[in-house]
Amino acid sequence: MASNGGVAGKIHEGVFAINKPTGISSAEVIRVVQSHLKPSALFQPWLAREQARKDGESHNQKRKRKSWKQRQPLQVKMGHGGTLDPEASGVLILGVGSGTRSLSTFLSCTKNYHAVLLFGVASDTYDAVGKRVAEKPYDHITKDAVEEALSKFRGKIMQRPPIFSALRVQGKRLYEYAREGIEVPVEIQERPVEVLSLEMAEWLPGGTHDYHWPTEEAEAQEKAVAQNMLNVKDGDASSGATSTGAKRKRDADGEDRGTDDEDSALSKRSKTSPAQSNALEDRIPAGTNAGAPSDNGDSQRQPQGNPRCPALAVRLRMEVTSGFYVRSLCHDLGAAVGSLGLMASLVRTRQGDFKIGENVLEYDELAKGEDVWAPRIAKMLDDWKTTHGGNDSEVENDSSRRMGSRRNDRSRVPRPKIEEAQTRRRNSSSEED
Repeated sequence: MASNGGVAGKIHEGVFAINKPTGISSAEVIRVVQSHLKPSALFQPWLAREQARKDGESHNQKRKRKSWKQRQPLQVKMGHGGTLDPEASGVLILGVGSGTRSLSTFLSCTKNYHAVLLFGVASDTYDAVGKRVAEKPYDHITKDAVEEALSKFRGKIMQRPPIFSALRVQGKRLYEYAREGIEVPVEIQERPVEVLSLEMAEWLPGGTHDYHWPTEEAEAQEKAVAQNMLNVKDGDASSGATSTGAKRKRDADGEDRGTDDEDSALSKRSKTSPAQSNALEDRIPAGTNAGAPSDNGDSQRQPQGNPRCPALAVRLRMEVTSGFYVRSLCHDLGAAVGSLGLMASLVRTRQGDFKIGENVLEYDELAKGEDVWAPRIAKMLDDWKTTHGGNDSEVENDSSRRMGSRRNDRSRVPRPKIEEAQTRRRNSSSEED
């Protein structure tokens, strides 16, 4: 067994998942995890190997490290396989070391969600974080009506993304139009998605739940623009859905589908999380541990001291393919029953092979110390290597062998796969829900 810098042992890298709580961005989760991994005994061999690689670089290679990012102290290399908005919770897939090269595969896998749809109000963001732009009656809604409407959204359907998404129209992202309060110059096109399963899991009568409408109402000018773009009007019971789940048709213009969806779209509404990125192999500087966010699995709960919302809500369970917006489903389902609707809560319960309660690290386990979280992460990384290939690594001394190995690793990746990953990154919503 070779060693370097007095550190020897097994090198752990690969992919694992953590249960992201509400109230914290995906980028901040990575920073918090890094702040635990870097000083841990578990990752000292990995850090020693990477430091040896840097030390073994030629003078010219070191001179090329001119950017601020490249000059930062060595961190455990991490990235994510699709973000969640700060107010969403659930499975967040993280890549460590060489595992970051596999993260792009998670942009196209199936996912399971639990979501709460709250009726009676539409917001500019399709969720409870945005501003209220329209209201409609909801007392007429029955269980049978919701069940009948759900049938329209199963299978292969067409869906129109929210205006607060990162798709581009004429070179400009949709959320930029929304922020500036100007209309999109062309109609937002529907995109084909597939809903593998969709069911109502719970009926929540008004006054019995803790979910709430947005507290802020849009200004008159903002409301007029939003109502026009969202095709809704205050109290207009005849307004239709922006997309009613029509069966899939191939777009004639060959629209770029991208990989935008509910979980890979950053919350562009939040201006406090500029570090969020879907650059799948980002090294994000470690930060201090975030405060203790809510871990109850539900987002956007009723603020304490406020009366309970009188509107009906329903909890939905679904399995969907890549590119699906849960916010759009809630918006469209509200219209389909003759009212309005928004997403009041979102939990991603599964992504790919990672499922909450089975093989996902709980966020609060980090605070319990390395003796608790290290064995769990080590097992998940080992399981990943077992199922996806790759041999256990050990620290090496021969710098030329290290650099050559890196070049060989890159050369073994087929060019089409490289181009596919690059295309996904360009089309992805981040740059982050």
